[in-house]
Amino acid sequence: MLREAVLPKLFAQIIRKCHGRSQKPLYQPSPMSLSELLSFGQKKCEKKSFQFLNDEIPIRLAHIMREFEDLPKELLTMKSVKLVRSWYDLSFKEVQSFAEKDPDDTKVLAEFSVAIQNILNRHSYVVETMAQGVIEMEDTYGMDDKISERIQYFLDRFYMNRISIRMLLTQHAALFGNITNHPRRIGHIDPNCDVIECVSNAFKAARQICEHYHMQAPELDVITADGSKLSNFVYVPGHIEHILFEVFKNAMRAVVEYHRDKLELPKLQIIVAKGKQDLTIKLSDQGGGVPYQDQDKLFQYMYSTAPRPQYTGQESPLAGYGYGLPLSRLYARYFQGDLVVSSMEGHGTDVYLYLKVNSSEANECLPIYNTTTSRMYEAEKVVSDWSSSTNWNQSIRTYSTTARKQTIGAENRIQEVQ
Repeated sequence: MLREAVLPKLFAQIIRKCHGRSQKPLYQPSPMSLSELLSFGQKKCEKKSFQFLNDEIPIRLAHIMREFEDLPKELLTMKSVKLVRSWYDLSFKEVQSFAEKDPDDTKVLAEFSVAIQNILNRHSYVVETMAQGVIEMEDTYGMDDKISERIQYFLDRFYMNRISIRMLLTQHAALFGNITNHPRRIGHIDPNCDVIECVSNAFKAARQICEHYHMQAPELDVITADGSKLSNFVYVPGHIEHILFEVFKNAMRAVVEYHRDKLELPKLQIIVAKGKQDLTIKLSDQGGGVPYQDQDKLFQYMYSTAPRPQYTGQESPLAGYGYGLPLSRLYARYFQGDLVVSSMEGHGTDVYLYLKVNSSEANECLPIYNTTTSRMYEAEKVVSDWSSSTNWNQSIRTYSTTARKQTIGAENRIQEVQ
């Protein structure tokens, strides 16, 4: 039974609309591009930011809160998952409490900034707590492939939703809160992002951890491709460093363990290239690589070669949860980029980080709850029509299914127009 009786009007409306005949929810999130976020920040109007967030944040929260209802009951009964849902319910109501307040009142704006900081603090450990909920379910009930696929689908959307909300809230806090920003940045966005500096910062942070646990770490060579002018690149440095930190950490561990009997470790190599559409960062290591059949597992939640961490209910390391690479890929995809792994077992691994050069094309990629979403949780597991299931024939099936859905969606839109 849905909790409509205790949810604000907006949430209830979205739920009813999604269960009706309409393919679209009553309210949809409004994706922003990096250029729009930058322009918004340069104008620095707290009133407009308040009005936008007051409309947008409840919508984004409501979409993912509704999606919780489609998860397996076994997962929803877990203590950690209940805790996460309570955080979202409380934050939803907290933001909604400002719906009728006067944006011209400086006291209201100050109270809103405090509320934003409270929400950010409350959601600090959402990733770890949700991960613990999945572990609790697996330990209690086990997990078959069907449930695993549904949870994978949900977590990608759930964490992407979280990234987007935190981006908007932290941007507001950086612009209008008591935070000392980097002089070149507009909130968290750098209009002239120094990619090489991001590489250096991520490498130093990862090396410190590697040396702490393994007493050594490989060195790094950085190469800028001929003709690549890295200036005037608009991006969020924190996102790049988050992604590269995780990739460096994995590469360093692989190199140290693969060459444990050698006095000198082979260096890591970074190549940065900027074209007309993509800025690409390639990291190469000689850490022994990953078998081809295991490469897709690298982006599955709960897949990790590190020991499972002990959950304390507070801050705990992400290493061992298996969330590092999946989350890093979401950060890359958030602004229309991607993170791709190509490995040679017996030699090493190349990781490609693709980022959009044109900030007007770097649009937020946001999950939207609709009837198609609901069907994804109801779908039965596809039975393979090949003699053996491999990465490539399953990807063909996935591609064909996706293409068919896109075609059906286009046909539906045409019918709506007619």
